[in-house]
Amino acid sequence: MTTPSLLAPILGRTMVLVAHPDDESITCGGLLQRMRKPFVVFATDGAPEDEYFWGKHGSRAAYSRLRQEEARTALGHVGVSEVEFLAEQTSGAVRLEDQKLFRALPVALELLRSVIKNKRPDAILTLAYEGGHPDHDSCSFLSAQLGREFGFPIWEAPLYHRRADGSGVYQRFVREKDEVIEFGVAGEMLARKQRMLQCYKSQFDALPHFEPECERFRPQSRYEYAQPPHEGKTNYEVWQWAMTAKDVSQAFASALAASKQAQSCQSAVPETK
Repeated sequence: MTTPSLLAPILGRTMVLVAHPDDESITCGGLLQRMRKPFVVFATDGAPEDEYFWGKHGSRAAYSRLRQEEARTALGHVGVSEVEFLAEQTSGAVRLEDQKLFRALPVALELLRSVIKNKRPDAILTLAYEGGHPDHDSCSFLSAQLGREFGFPIWEAPLYHRRADGSGVYQRFVREKDEVIEFGVAGEMLARKQRMLQCYKSQFDALPHFEPECERFRPQSRYEYAQPPHEGKTNYEVWQWAMTAKDVSQAFASALAASKQAQSCQSAVPETK
């Protein structure tokens, strides 16, 4: 395990950008306790459209509210009071719905620009592009765009993906060498992280796969977002969700093309005197 000094770029005013409540506790519940002034941004409402996820809670809206409450309580255990839920900042037909973030990238990007201008982070810590969940992959894509735009460092943490044989991999990047920095979580720091995880009673069945004693980070890789994250089936394809890896990567490609076109139009506008 490493010393925190190797993680210095993300120990100050860091924006932790994740997709759903509990992502932050699993990936960096320990490291959050070493950050001097972090804030956490949840990019979706945490409530998928499918009643399978929210049925026992009465409604999708009630499930979303519960997940927000769980997140605030969990983060309170490690002293993080600055929390942003992007879905609360949308209106009308635009919804940052769980599993569908890849369909609302321009909206999410604009909201995140506003958060950054208001909160002024020095770095972003986000999720890896790994094919575990389309929202996780979308957070990776959004962070990469923001890093280029604002010029600050982007770091990433893994959650889960599938091997070529279909078996699950947890807290390991799809491709990694010696660039990964492991952070050990022990003692009272581990106890606080475990209290965070225990707050997510709505998700408890999904949490035991993870190892709370070890968190893994690295500077964000240079991903080819117009291509799927790996050659095998993504986790959400194995689960037979509505989207495919091609759907998600095509959404990223379209967003990149639109961004380039916008930049080209801006540069073509003559300056006025």
